[in-house]
Amino acid sequence: MRILAAMSGGVDSAVAAARAVEAGHDVVGVHLALSRAGGTLRAGSRGCCTVEDALDARRAADRLGIPFYVWDFSERFRDDVVADFIAEYQAGRTPNPCMRCNEKIKFAALLERALELGFDAVCTGHYATLVEGEDGLELHRASDAAKDQSYVLGVLTAEQLAHTYFPLGTTPSKAIVRAEAEARGLTVAQKPDSHDICFIPDGDTRGWLAERVGAEKGEILDRSGAVVGTHEGAHAFTVGQRRGLQLGVPAPDGKPRFVLEVRPVTNTVVVGPKEALATAQIAGERFTWAGRPPAEHAFDCDVQIRAHADPVPARAEIAGGLLTVTPQTPFDGVAPGQTAVLYVGTRVLGQFTIDRTVSAAPVPA
Repeated sequence: MRILAAMSGGVDSAVAAARAVEAGHDVVGVHLALSRAGGTLRAGSRGCCTVEDALDARRAADRLGIPFYVWDFSERFRDDVVADFIAEYQAGRTPNPCMRCNEKIKFAALLERALELGFDAVCTGHYATLVEGEDGLELHRASDAAKDQSYVLGVLTAEQLAHTYFPLGTTPSKAIVRAEAEARGLTVAQKPDSHDICFIPDGDTRGWLAERVGAEKGEILDRSGAVVGTHEGAHAFTVGQRRGLQLGVPAPDGKPRFVLEVRPVTNTVVVGPKEALATAQIAGERFTWAGRPPAEHAFDCDVQIRAHADPVPARAEIAGGLLTVTPQTPFDGVAPGQTAVLYVGTRVLGQFTIDRTVSAAPVPA
């Protein structure tokens, strides 16, 4: 096949490209420039898409003997990922920019251009596997559970899966990937993995948002509506947060309180006990399927609500354009804006953005 290898400058994408070459495919490497004002240096494992990353990707491509290009996707990234991130926080939701990047950039904008240029597939260093099932191509978890990235790939559609290539999915461990990179003479063999939000490399999400959406003082309420503190901007809080609340009134039982809800319209934050984070039901209107849709409108599945959360057995139901999921045991600290990915065994069925949640804990009178 003609393969376009997305090379981030990290060890995973470099080894994925190397395996594509070794498999006999016609491979071209490409690095995506996602910011026109990107930093020139990384800070350890923070940040990505820097000038240094582009140079690392080029060195890897040179070592593999494949053509290499840098494509400017900064405007698309700004509009589809960064702007969405800001808008979601302004709406009191908790977005997942990695999901949006996979959905809008790596497997939409990049794949579209790749197909236009005559490539058969886009190759990435994600840890996930593709299996040819009875009803077509299926997306499954990676062999290495610790590195599995099927959750952040849950946004992919059947058409996109048909043009993707994940060479690392069956690798038993990341240590094997690093050892392989070392043996191939790739200088990124021991490069730290990136983490946190790539466009906020210093990790200060609260400060970054304050610069872009402003900070307006507001009230922090308990579940009864009583004022227990103030804040400098509701956008800085997420459901489940415990630290940094600066409450002026202690809880009657003396126990810590957590953020239960963010209300952007009134610029208020609601806090309460940990048990009030239990969520009995979630639902969303924006859902997609990673392959053939379920045959039934109601079905059993496992649901994962964070990239590294344990899957929870649940019952899903589709009715009136709404996908509702009821877990066997309550979820913990779910926020609107998060992504719920549905599985059957190791197979990804699809995903939806959580719009509504129902608490498992009754509101005190």
